Amino acid sequence: MHLTIRTDGGARGNPGPAGIGVVIEDEKGKVLEEHAKFLGVKTNNQAEYEAAILGLERAKKLEADSVKVFADSELLVKQAMGVYKVKHENIKPLHARLKALMLQIGHVKFEHVRREKNTHADALSNQAMDEGMQHVARSS
Repeated sequence: MHLTIRTDGGARGNPGPAGIGVVIEDEKGKVLEEHAKFLGVKTNNQAEYEAAILGLERAKKLEADSVKVFADSELLVKQAMGVYKVKHENIKPLHARLKALMLQIGHVKFEHVRREKNTHADALSNQAMDEGMQHVARSS
């Protein structure tokens, strides 16, 4: 089964309150799942990785054998495809998890898209940050 995954991660401040958005679609473009998750304090790059990892974990659970990931983080895409080296220590374990999931699924491609082409995942990421920040504000 082929799936399309659209991911976005962001942090307000860098690092700061972070959230991710993940949209999983079938071959026909039908949305199977969408996820908005608050991460606590992370960097933008950590959030981008967490979004891609969640997407691939869900694809694995859905028994996908082919996945195309669309992300607006050029760094994530280039590192996932082996074009850029991973230099930051806080990204290395996330990159290792990502690569392991890619191997388990088999056929995974990443494509960089502009933010305007990734509005659904971007909206979910912002929703997660908004909800997470409201929850933090209420509990302090």
